[in-house]
Amino acid sequence: MGEVDAAELSRYTAERLPDFMVPSAFVLLDRLPLMANGKLDRAALPEPEFGGTDYRAPRTPREECLTRLFAEVLGLERVGVDDDFFELGGHSLLATRLISRARAETGAEIPIRTIFDRPTVAALADWLDRAGLEAPAAPRRPRLRKMTVEE
Repeated sequence: MGEVDAAELSRYTAERLPDFMVPSAFVLLDRLPLMANGKLDRAALPEPEFGGTDYRAPRTPREECLTRLFAEVLGLERVGVDDDFFELGGHSLLATRLISRARAETGAEIPIRTIFDRPTVAALADWLDRAGLEAPAAPRRPRLRKMTVEE
């Protein structure tokens, strides 16, 4: 099988499909795995590898908060400030979770359209800065309280 350029394939599909239908990752297969009845064996399909851009660490407390939230919502170990939420496997449902988590931690009301228009941590942080919305200075940690023997 010949080489496939994922960027070219992504451009090709983006020209022909609505944004929400453009895959965020592609997996090259020699053939589709089938079950005995001839139907697609979805469980046998390999997991796609979501690649981001070269890692660039957060520079501000706001970017640090957002990279953590992106990683938690997407189930990733780390996210850089230039990584695209949707290229990392995000979709509209996860975008609403991200908005909910950001609201819970910062009080900021982020419209869903903003995530689609500014899908990187850097772009979203810039939008929050311009909008004058707050972000926590550091990740929230649960408060520990002393327990006594009577408890």
